[in-house]
Amino acid sequence: MILNASDLGWDESSGMDPVFPLDQLESSSSPKVPPLTMWGVALCVSGTVITAENAIVITTILATPSLRAPVFLLLASLGLADLLAGVALILHFLFQFCVEPRDWSQLLTSGLLVTSLTASLCSLMGVALDRYLSLSHALTYGSGQSRRRAAILLLLVWLGACVIGAGPAMGWHCLEDLNSCSVAPPLTRTYLSLLCGGFLVVVVVTLQLYAGICRVARRHAHAIATQRHFLPTNQPYASRHSTGRGFSRLILVLSVFVGCWMPFSLWGLLGDASSPPLYTYATLVPAAGSSLLNPILYSLRNKDIRKVLLNACCPHRYSHNTNSQPPVDV
Repeated sequence: MILNASDLGWDESSGMDPVFPLDQLESSSSPKVPPLTMWGVALCVSGTVITAENAIVITTILATPSLRAPVFLLLASLGLADLLAGVALILHFLFQFCVEPRDWSQLLTSGLLVTSLTASLCSLMGVALDRYLSLSHALTYGSGQSRRRAAILLLLVWLGACVIGAGPAMGWHCLEDLNSCSVAPPLTRTYLSLLCGGFLVVVVVTLQLYAGICRVARRHAHAIATQRHFLPTNQPYASRHSTGRGFSRLILVLSVFVGCWMPFSLWGLLGDASSPPLYTYATLVPAAGSSLLNPILYSLRNKDIRKVLLNACCPHRYSHNTNSQPPVDV
């Protein structure tokens, strides 16, 4: 999760260089620009793709006045967080392979990644909360008061993420004491342990919210089933089919969410600087990959956002579909 530049590292024989290799920290007095590797190219390309797709999502939401429900504020926040993660990957590529690496560049990229991934994870929890409230309080949720509350919540999330991300620049780094390094230099082991512990709490809360979504959805399905004698004969099957699809999508979202965020959260708590870089890389890549998958799983699956994008790409074909639908995707 803490996409710290030093975590994405390998030795030179594998074609991948550590983001912040310890030997580089020791020789910071005479930094050298390392040769470009396939890992560096992949880092830059992935950062560019992440930045581009999230920029499209943010622009779509901000440029469409009808997309102002709480869920769209949360999706915009998620897109901004993931966009910053992509920018951080690009900056790391530039600092690592284009200019001489410096201590300040390591602190900048690590702080930006901590901020973006913290805001991204909290925004994902906010999306789950929005889904739960929209199901359990369908008649009142989505009003102007709900939008104001969502905006205040996101403001607090971003303030907290910025404060947490400022930790490395405020002294929570191991550039002067390599023995205190975590599996993700230049973050200290204490800082990373607290951060990963907080991430695990957010993951557990998010899973609880999705469990609540399942309970509410089952109650709604049961209420529909009890009145099936008032509906056409084909309606109960359609309702069951729609509910089944909803649970399938929910399982997909949860699988990706847990698979992306859980490994590095646990590894950040259990590992230390002497741990093999391979394990750090294997657990950190899924966390970074969440910024690539989030726009597809959350924003682009939303019917309203998808309709706006299709209308922008093919205005003559989709101009007749002007009626907006309430956001119903999980």
